[in-house]
Amino acid sequence: MSDHLIPEPLSQAQNQTNPIGSLQELAMRNGWRLPKYSLAQETGPPHKREFTVTCRIEAFVETGMGTSKKLAKRNAAEKLLEKFHSFSQDNIAISLRNEQNHNLGCTWDILRNSSGKKITVLKISSLSIPNTDYIQLLEEIAEEQGFNTKYLNIEELSENGQFQSLVELSTNPIIVCHGTGISWSNAHNDSAHSALQYLKIMAGRK
Repeated sequence: MSDHLIPEPLSQAQNQTNPIGSLQELAMRNGWRLPKYSLAQETGPPHKREFTVTCRIEAFVETGMGTSKKLAKRNAAEKLLEKFHSFSQDNIAISLRNEQNHNLGCTWDILRNSSGKKITVLKISSLSIPNTDYIQLLEEIAEEQGFNTKYLNIEELSENGQFQSLVELSTNPIIVCHGTGISWSNAHNDSAHSALQYLKIMAGRK
């Protein structure tokens, strides 16, 4: 892969008019996979929906929010463009190399067939014990199974005024789970709980 990863900066006007297109062009020029957008959450009453979308390109992820999926997608693309132009080429190259090293990652087959103690306990755990440190539990499984976790705070509060966060697992395919709470740490714990529930279902499938 070329070391010249980031081309000449995109103009502000171009970013503002079509950030989704600009991000796609950036990916194509650098030989990256195209941006992948995922709906992480949909909240609010029917007449006032709020959408949260994650945008991933190679090793980089951003979250956008909006009153429609299109606006949330656009917002996520804008944030990712801003991130690229604030990074140095060295930072981007290092992140891409780390991503390539994890490309195979922890697949569902590996999880299902794993004899690791942590994942075996997870398969039979109820995940409903009050005051459990789900963040720690998730980290222990991640270490055992060879994937990484990353928490992303969502700036906006939820409809009922709670903090929101996402947790991304560098499994293959990647998992993104949402959580809420009365503080960032509570939101992180809730998103870790959601991720553990998902892992438990997938790892338990035959």
